[in-house]
Amino acid sequence: MLYMNGISKRFASVLANDRINFEIREGEVHSLLGENGAGKSTLMNILYGIFQPDEGQITWKGEIIKIQNPNEAITKGIAMVHQHLTLIPIFSVAENFILSRRSTREPFLDLQAAGAAVLKLAQEFNIAIDPWEKVSQLDAGTQQWLEIIRALSRGADLLILDEPTSVLTPQETERLFKTIELLVEKGKSVCFVTHKLQETMRICNRVTILRRGKVVDTVNVCDTNERELARMMVGRDIQFHIDRAPANPNRVVLKVEKVNIQAKNRHQVLKGASLELRGGEILGIAGVAGNGQAELAKALTGLQAIQGGKIVIDGEETSHLSPKQVSQKGVAYIPDQAWKKASFSDFSIEQNSIIRSHWEEPFSKWGVFNRKEISRHAKNLVGGFDIRTTSEQMLAKSLSGGNMQKLVLARELSRTPNLIIAVNPTAGLDVGAKEFIYKTLLGERTKGRAILLISADLDEIMELSDRIAVIYAGEISESIPVNEVNLEEIGYMMAGGKQGHD
Repeated sequence: MLYMNGISKRFASVLANDRINFEIREGEVHSLLGENGAGKSTLMNILYGIFQPDEGQITWKGEIIKIQNPNEAITKGIAMVHQHLTLIPIFSVAENFILSRRSTREPFLDLQAAGAAVLKLAQEFNIAIDPWEKVSQLDAGTQQWLEIIRALSRGADLLILDEPTSVLTPQETERLFKTIELLVEKGKSVCFVTHKLQETMRICNRVTILRRGKVVDTVNVCDTNERELARMMVGRDIQFHIDRAPANPNRVVLKVEKVNIQAKNRHQVLKGASLELRGGEILGIAGVAGNGQAELAKALTGLQAIQGGKIVIDGEETSHLSPKQVSQKGVAYIPDQAWKKASFSDFSIEQNSIIRSHWEEPFSKWGVFNRKEISRHAKNLVGGFDIRTTSEQMLAKSLSGGNMQKLVLARELSRTPNLIIAVNPTAGLDVGAKEFIYKTLLGERTKGRAILLISADLDEIMELSDRIAVIYAGEISESIPVNEVNLEEIGYMMAGGKQGHD
């Protein structure tokens, strides 16, 4: 069905795709794997018409084609569902559905017809949905399904799914897999871009592995395993499950007592949230994105005002301190999308390495920067955290997602914090970068640091946490020791079920 032959793409001095050959057959689910910066996104963006290749050609259904933009891709039957969905939250399901058909000859504002079409597709895929419900009220899995049927409604024969399970509960992930299986039964093809090897083994027929812009191999899933795929991705053996000693909790470092946060629209985003965290342990907060995690992390770091309750760090109330004051209490913050929220892409790696402490000695004195000390500090972080760059003078935007995450982690930990708040610390990262960050966080735990891990990735929560709690609709459940956790129950609670249900 699709053949990309000899595709090359260069950005300045970086060769992102190097004569790549990539094939997708009709009616198959084909996984695209590779480290961050391996060239997967560039290749898919070329296929979807966002980038143009410097060399090579694309053959689609036996015809050599050029795809100038995403509209052309969709017209030819190639659609993409991005990791960050493109739905409009304040619009209904039917309104979002009809937006996808704006360039067709069908009636543009026939909402009743759109609603009927949604119900028909929902019946085909066994999805319960109300066409008139606001998208903001839908769970993440149903929103993603809506994106998929929007693409199908425009005649897509090939669907590119970019990190499709990154914010889904286990139940929603399984529902997505059932949708994919139905698509294949209808003769559709799926390109499944993911970092989760177990998902490749579960749902895909074949897998192509990229490393540093080149194809390593294309293999049948039935002829390989997770360990071999990981080895091809990163060029070395990966430790999937990290051995760790039992936690040795000491003093209470963080105490959150009945904290309430109200959004600008007066909606309660945190409702009496309480938790306790000790040094030498990792408390995992599981939950689907949008249930108050962002507001909780911001409140703990002084970025969000609270309307009730209190936050106590090392015995001192910090509820109304500024971000700088909280930071000086020994709090490290690794937000999700660190490349966007915790760095300046047009600053150098050196400059980013001291953002949180540029006013302190030894980096500055009496308002004058100590360039030699800043350079030494940046070199230590780059070397110690295996941040792959040709120079600390390079702009931060030259780094891959995994290396940017390492830079933020290195900077925060270099300040020897007592409390580490990490939000989705490995979202979208490859297995090599994940392994490094997991080992680093567990190393900090061994040093006696208190770590609050807020993540939508249940596998990550299970791998790192000593205790687990669930956040849903702004409420935090009682924590459970990880060795007593029932995965089905955690997934049920992430979807809104009550703790201890029968």
